Amino acid sequence: MLERHEQPGGRARQLKASGYTFDMGPSWYWMPDVFERFFAQFGKQVSDYYQLVRLDPSYKVYWKDDAIDIPADYGALQQLFERMEKGSATRLTKFMEGAKFKYETGMNKLVYKPGKSLTEFADMDLAKGLLKLQVFSSASKHIRQYFQHPQLIQLLEFPLLFLGALPENTPALYSLMNYADMKLGTWYPMGGMYQIVEAMYALAKSLGVTFYFNEEVRKIEVKDNKATAVLTRQNTFEGDAMVASADYNHVEQHLLDPQYRTYSTNYWDQRVMAPSCLIYYIGLNKKLQHIRHHSLFFDVPFEQHGAEIYTHPAWPQDPLFYVCCASQTDDAVAPAGGENLFILIPVATGMTDDEAIRERYFELAIKRLEARLGEAVSSAIVYRRNYAPTDFSNDYSAFKGNAYGLANTLLQTAILKPSMHSKKVKNLFYTGQLTVPGPGVPPSIISGEIVAREVLKYHVEQGSSIPTNFKNSPNRLPI
Repeated sequence: MLERHEQPGGRARQLKASGYTFDMGPSWYWMPDVFERFFAQFGKQVSDYYQLVRLDPSYKVYWKDDAIDIPADYGALQQLFERMEKGSATRLTKFMEGAKFKYETGMNKLVYKPGKSLTEFADMDLAKGLLKLQVFSSASKHIRQYFQHPQLIQLLEFPLLFLGALPENTPALYSLMNYADMKLGTWYPMGGMYQIVEAMYALAKSLGVTFYFNEEVRKIEVKDNKATAVLTRQNTFEGDAMVASADYNHVEQHLLDPQYRTYSTNYWDQRVMAPSCLIYYIGLNKKLQHIRHHSLFFDVPFEQHGAEIYTHPAWPQDPLFYVCCASQTDDAVAPAGGENLFILIPVATGMTDDEAIRERYFELAIKRLEARLGEAVSSAIVYRRNYAPTDFSNDYSAFKGNAYGLANTLLQTAILKPSMHSKKVKNLFYTGQLTVPGPGVPPSIISGEIVAREVLKYHVEQGSSIPTNFKNSPNRLPI
């Protein structure tokens, strides 16, 4: 395993500074079943490595004139819906029945496919449930068939932001995310999201994986349409198969010679990208009285900010933003009496940022945060670091400075995503947020399992036997 940085994790790195511990990337723990499935492949379970707690409330949403805690308990959630819109508790139950079907069907029949051919989806159960999956209708339209209250609509559309597309351009299939949110719950691994990385790192080392850090890959050497070696700044590594989990575009356009690239520059320029973001890591020397672990600031019109991300890319005039305060749940991530803040503002990809822009949006977010909390924040700041699209490009070679990968639009789903198996290099495979199944932590974990199977299939197709240390594993992946 070759890693460009000094620690494992990639975009899920950890930052420690001035007594504060920050997760630099993902901060939401959804779909706990995916994590359990991963560790079960090796005869382990999540609890062998870290302690999970379910957040209650799951998060708080700030609108223009009010703020609402979203309860973890489904009965309490129904009551909340009913207070906001008469009859919506019953409609929520019906909506969730459909979302559950999509989640279970998606997890069992759709997402663990390599996206090579439509024949992968030639399944009788899928055929019977095709209409219920609502692949060809929009999430926006689907939600509005059940609810009219603008805040309820926004609450149900919010998880789609993790998929990186406007609700009107996202298939209604993805209401499965509402099931993940409101039924399966929002969780937190004590110690931070980096506990997941450390767990996987410890597991991999116990299985004999060798890690090389500070090894930036410069080139993939190819001979007779087979990758023969990976060159870093310091060393050359040979192998029978290569799996690239770095930014797909970067691997194709910069690590391979032109004749071995599957996709053209024009192809990449036409992709619809999920957002990039401005992030601020902030340490406070006091506790906040009214903050939650997760807070969504939807107190400005979403339509304008959405257009500035997707339709007419521009720096937002009045953006929505998200705040994570993990120290509300976990004392270990901040000094005693202090607070750990993570502020994220979604922005369009391909934007050029500078210190003036970073400062402008920091001041905007802090002022709105102070106004809504009713308490001072800026005067308590003792540590601050910002992170912007330029940093995503510099640190991760992220195409157009993307933070989340490709948007999950209909035309960028399954077989319409960049292929997991190179069409030009026989033993080169891709995994992560720019291939199947898509952006987010659970999909990236799923992507790893899929590519593992593909590598094993390739190994067998080449006439090689399964490696002994794998063949003898009682929990090996089925080919």
